Amino acid sequence: MDLRQLRYFVTVARTRHFGRAAEELHIAQSPLSQAIRQLESHLGAPLFERTTRRVDLTAAGEALLPEAVRILESVSAARDQVSRVAAGDLGSLRVGATGLATYRHVPDLVRRLSSALPGLALTFRTEMLTPDLEAALADHRIDLAVLRPPVRDESLDTHVLARERLVLAVPSTFPTTSSTPDGAAPVDLAELADADFVVYAAPGSVVGAAADRACRAAGFVPRHTHEAGQTSTVLALVAAGLGVALLPESVLAVSVSGVRYHALTSSEVTTDVALAWRSDDPSPALARALAVLLEEP
Repeated sequence: MDLRQLRYFVTVARTRHFGRAAEELHIAQSPLSQAIRQLESHLGAPLFERTTRRVDLTAAGEALLPEAVRILESVSAARDQVSRVAAGDLGSLRVGATGLATYRHVPDLVRRLSSALPGLALTFRTEMLTPDLEAALADHRIDLAVLRPPVRDESLDTHVLARERLVLAVPSTFPTTSSTPDGAAPVDLAELADADFVVYAAPGSVVGAAADRACRAAGFVPRHTHEAGQTSTVLALVAAGLGVALLPESVLAVSVSGVRYHALTSSEVTTDVALAWRSDDPSPALARALAVLLEEP
């Protein structure tokens, strides 16, 4: 028994006529009749009662019909699913992201992918620093990362999504000469020469390196008093009054009680946000996702 024989059987059962079934199947009536006889021989039971006027299903045929329909529908669904997976319309994508990208850039990424590829299942690992994201890509624990270049692994490709200025996060009670009664005015970074800084714990932190460059350009070396592994913890320490932090402007999307944000008056230091992926990754789902995300929104 093969799928062709089942398809022929279902067509005859539906039309109750060998001639019309043959026309619908675009074959001659003789090979259709032969295929039905082979199916009956294989099953050991007649499937149709044939007369000169009509064709009716036998009890065996009645029993086979719903099963044959189910089998053909299942095969069709499987064929469609395989085709969609191969085309990248269906599949899964594991995405890793830095802490602040989770708040500003990941929502846009999700909206665009959900709209263009509704069959793509997304899973996320967030609050990761760039070195950890590089390692996760290299170890095949994630497929796509939203991180901050530079990327040191030459096996990864990148695409810059945005360029961000640094902003200053301070405790809400922190005094600056630039503070105004009606809001947080821009701050001259040189004012922070004697401040305690909360920094990322990872030695390879791109944001940490950018913050150090900005402070040195302002004429001082920042005093790293407290370290934290995640942005949420950095902000919690700032809110507790343990220091100030220089963070990318994506942080403005995060409102934390006890934390006030200031723009900087003079710093030209910026950090980029980029997508990164394995250049040799053959995943159709990744290819389709990148085609969507690399288009101009």
